[in-house]
Amino acid sequence: MPMKNVSILVPETAIIEAVADPNYMFSAVNQFLLASGKSPLFNIQLVGLTKEIKIGGNLFTVNADKLLNEVKKTDLIIIPAISGEIATALSLNKPFVPWIIEQYQHGAEVASLCIGAFLLASTGLLNGKKCSTHWNAANEFRTMFPEVELVDGSIITEEQGIYSSGGANSYWSLLLHLVEKYTDRETAILASKYFAVDIDRNSQAAFAMFKGQKEHPDEEVREAQKYIEENIESRISVDELAERVAVGRRSFERRFKQATNNSVLEYIHRVKIEAAKRSFENSRKNINEVMFDVGYTDTKAFRSVFKKVTGLTPIEYRNKYNKIPLKAMV
Repeated sequence: MPMKNVSILVPETAIIEAVADPNYMFSAVNQFLLASGKSPLFNIQLVGLTKEIKIGGNLFTVNADKLLNEVKKTDLIIIPAISGEIATALSLNKPFVPWIIEQYQHGAEVASLCIGAFLLASTGLLNGKKCSTHWNAANEFRTMFPEVELVDGSIITEEQGIYSSGGANSYWSLLLHLVEKYTDRETAILASKYFAVDIDRNSQAAFAMFKGQKEHPDEEVREAQKYIEENIESRISVDELAERVAVGRRSFERRFKQATNNSVLEYIHRVKIEAAKRSFENSRKNINEVMFDVGYTDTKAFRSVFKKVTGLTPIEYRNKYNKIPLKAMV
């Protein structure tokens, strides 16, 4: 199998772990291959705009193996997570953009880790394609890149040689996915055991905290959002909300979707499920008690909506995330 050139970018404001971890992963896989009598597969290079890159508030210095203009051809580009104010980070790292586009056009694959999706999206290569990023950055991402289809809760997206991963440690799942693609399932499983990573985890939904999208100018929609969030125990209809803010139903639904990127009913459900999650984490209440507290009366419907939003059943979520010792649970 021919050697694969892996270019791990070192952007200004990069998060150090998101540079070091892919380097560690692909280096470890080379060692696994050597130990099994095979040739190493990955030629790994850290690529920067300068030879020395200060990151982490100048706590760390990363020494690039190659300058950007020295890399004429690569097979896989890793874009690490970036930190700080996004617009500033994108401006500082703008010189990477034409190079990423050129390499992709010549056959390279591109993978972004966590908030590295912003730098990937700034190339335009994601327009009309699916993408994942950290759940906490979803609203900002949609505002900056409306042409990209952000997939809520997804750990990994893959489309036409472009990959992205969800929040924080989710990028380990993407790295394992790439290892499996370039080597085989057996090697990927070995890597998953070595790094203690669940190889088939596919959702970050359980970790997401729904905050709603309120950074918009529509006052009537904000008023409706406020009412929903202050009345989670009530069964609220679209007609009731439209009447409350004195907007026709069809116009209200259109404006709500445009402002929040959720339909009215989706928003109501997500607010209620967020409240249920907090209750499961911090109280001794049973499933039915929590269900009634957030305005559901049908156990099957509550379970279905809860699982759709979080990827887990109410019982699974409570057992996994409740902060009260099990012996204290009623």
